[in-house]
Amino acid sequence: MVKGISKQVIVVNSPDKKLFDQAIFILSDDAMKENGISNEELMREAKALIKRPTIDHKGFSFWSVAFALSGALLTGIVWLLTSIL
Repeated sequence: MVKGISKQVIVVNSPDKKLFDQAIFILSDDAMKENGISNEELMREAKALIKRPTIDHKGFSFWSVAFALSGALLTGIVWLLTSIL
């Protein structure tokens, strides 16, 4: 627990409570000062972030799998050579 620090937060209730009850957004220190954003605009932005789709993870690319397998193969060869010699 951090003591002595005060942050402003926005709490938005989830429309679908199967997985999450609430989303909590921690505002930056200068969010209200510099930008002059109203409370309604903050709530609108927070709700838009909740509705935004998540990042689509397409899985591993061919090259990442190829590099991982070649590294594992090289490690196995080095281990085999050191155990024989």
